[in-house]
Amino acid sequence: MQQPAVDPYAVRFDVEYPERELNRLTSFFRVFVAIPILIVFATVSGGSLAFGGNRGIAVAGGLLFAAPLLMIVFRQTYPRWWFDWNLQLLRFENRVAAFLLLLRDEYPATDDEQAIHLEIDYPDVPRQLNRWLPLVKWLLAIPHFIVLAFLTLAAIVVAVIAWFAILFTGRYPRWAFDFVVGVMRWHNRVFGYALVLVTDRYPPFQLH
Repeated sequence: MQQPAVDPYAVRFDVEYPERELNRLTSFFRVFVAIPILIVFATVSGGSLAFGGNRGIAVAGGLLFAAPLLMIVFRQTYPRWWFDWNLQLLRFENRVAAFLLLLRDEYPATDDEQAIHLEIDYPDVPRQLNRWLPLVKWLLAIPHFIVLAFLTLAAIVVAVIAWFAILFTGRYPRWAFDFVVGVMRWHNRVFGYALVLVTDRYPPFQLH
């Protein structure tokens, strides 16, 4: 008997495995090479720069959470440009993270997709989202945050192992690549559920 097809999760993430040798030189100095793009990312991910007493410059940007939450609760709508901002910011963040974790050696673009693919379904709020659930999603996601804390540490260790492998062979071991990408996929699913608020479907506890 054929099993019914399962709808794909609202947040889908993947990274193309590099079918060529990675650049050993830029891999060796990856942390330093990434500094310029990290500065750019910091300017759009929120925060402020303080200098001279109480004066400073507010840095625009950051993931929109509170505003969509309020709109979902009180108006049952999710402004499309807010959704698009969150999607593009997460895509940029994932390109930077993939570069730091040595998954790819193309320098992260600010707008081009490159080889890092993140797709998020725009929600039909009245039909697909419970208007009150966003108030507690962050609480319901705590088990995921705990697991991800350990998985993130493991992914960093695996990336260090891959760093040595790249220096000697030019290749990212496939098992290590799949694990790191899986952890990033898990992160994105949890962000989509608990922070970007695009789905009420609880994220699976899996890397694939």
